Amino acid sequence: MNWCECLYVGEKAKRHRDEIMDKLREGKLQPEVYLILPPGNPKNVLDIIPSAIWQLLPEKEQETLVVGIAVTYWEAMEVARQIVDDLYRETGGFCLSDMIKNFNTGKQ
Repeated sequence: MNWCECLYVGEKAKRHRDEIMDKLREGKLQPEVYLILPPGNPKNVLDIIPSAIWQLLPEKEQETLVVGIAVTYWEAMEVARQIVDDLYRETGGFCLSDMIKNFNTGKQ
């Protein structure tokens, strides 16, 4: 699991950010935690996956890039909205890899 340098964190998740990240690395169950990931389907902008489901996916063993974390589904929707807003504002489009590339090269 890789954490995006521009990791988005919901308001509730901010209070327990380090604890959530540690438990995710350790594979511990966190029923209310959601991960916001780059899309598995190129027709989508983002994927929102409950961390409990993510623990069961074969992608878990791969180097998954996490761009956001949230506590509760509604907070995950708000974090995803914020990412999409920033994505459009910074790149003029909806290609997440463009925003990540710009962030990593310092072109914000």
